[in-house]
Amino acid sequence: MGVYLDSATAAPPHPVAWQAFQAAIEDGWADPGRLYTPSRRSRRLLDAARETAAGVLGVRPDELQFTAGGTDAVRRAVAGVRRSRGRRVVVHSAVEHSAVIKAAGDDAVSVPVSRTGVVDLDALEAALTSGNSAEVALAAVQSANHEVGTVQPVAAAARLCAAAGVPLLVDAAQSIGRGPLPAGWSLLTGSARKWGGPAGVGLLAVRKGTRWEAPWDEAANDVPAVVAAAASLRAVAEAAQEESVRQRALVEEIRRTVAASVPDVEVVGEPDERLPHIVTFSCLYVDGEVLLGALDRAGFAVSSGSACTSDTLRPSHVLAAMGVLTHGNVRVSLHSGVSTEDVRAFLAVLPGLVAEARAEAGL
Repeated sequence: MGVYLDSATAAPPHPVAWQAFQAAIEDGWADPGRLYTPSRRSRRLLDAARETAAGVLGVRPDELQFTAGGTDAVRRAVAGVRRSRGRRVVVHSAVEHSAVIKAAGDDAVSVPVSRTGVVDLDALEAALTSGNSAEVALAAVQSANHEVGTVQPVAAAARLCAAAGVPLLVDAAQSIGRGPLPAGWSLLTGSARKWGGPAGVGLLAVRKGTRWEAPWDEAANDVPAVVAAAASLRAVAEAAQEESVRQRALVEEIRRTVAASVPDVEVVGEPDERLPHIVTFSCLYVDGEVLLGALDRAGFAVSSGSACTSDTLRPSHVLAAMGVLTHGNVRVSLHSGVSTEDVRAFLAVLPGLVAEARAEAGL
């Protein structure tokens, strides 16, 4: 079996998730919205899961709802604010996840970022206070970037939003379960599969006082999956501090070794203010998909910022917004099962595979 290095897409299932799911099937199969005894048992499990997840996030249980995934959470957040405020324009950083950008639509205002992926706060303030600011429904600034790991100045962005009277949506999918969350947000979303919970479970937290109305009926929760998501979230949060230190040291080794061993390479993203588990580097004169295929055959599963999605056929909007190379990119993202030996094995084969890819391209 190979080494999986793509937890930013989906982390391997946490052992606690599987245990909790199995335990919840017996009492959590009924519709929690009914009044008979099996449904009341499901409701108790659902309520307990909500309390558990809320405790990790630092919110009230009645501020939190489970959704059908991270994308569903984002769509509900955006549509609910638009419905409540009667406005449509979404101001967002240029490096938001595609789910946020798609939910924002064609009339959104995109705010530029630095070469390391940090949102331009002056441009954000201008977007919130000038031009069509009266039509701004909300702003969206992620907690940290999915592709390069750059941590955003959410607290500063939140102050600008508060001054403009605009709610702030924070996509925290890559940050939840990895440490303290940023302050000042109005709405926050996440995805269970990012921390090793089941796919198809998301989180939407809406702070009390935020103008938000449910845009459509709440989907029926898969109670065993929700229980598994909450239990695994608590487990990863409890280990987050130690795991963060371990992963940060491994990522530092990757950053240092790649820069020293691979010619014509650039490690992208913020060097210091970044998530502990993500590192992305760009190899000049290399097709990213060719390199990913070679790494896969060598037993290493990674992703690429140059990977084209089936519905856009365009390279990464994140890397383009940063002004860095949009091809020849490799994103490595660690999970708790990745060892020092796994990382060093990856680093040992990488230079040769890059050289082979360049040779195949005639370079």
